Amino acid sequence: MSDRDPNIVQSGLSRTVTREGVTLDVSIYRLEHDAQWTLEVVNDVGTSTVWDAPFDTDAEALEAFEVTLNDEGIEAFLDRSNVIEFPRRH
Repeated sequence: MSDRDPNIVQSGLSRTVTREGVTLDVSIYRLEHDAQWTLEVVNDVGTSTVWDAPFDTDAEALEAFEVTLNDEGIEAFLDRSNVIEFPRRH
């Protein structure tokens, strides 16, 4: 058993999306030895939204993002009321 951290595999479906003047970084990733994918969306002020449940495929994760964006709009990723923002690097 190794003490090194597992590698993170980034999906080729990860992307940057801009809508209504707001840019979102859509990250779909998994740990090297894990079969399921995580979906994280970070808006242009650093607020992160991570789906609770993992996805069997990266395509399912991307579809979940697209459905949320189309059904709820960009506002789904802008809720700043109860969010701890990541520190910004300068």
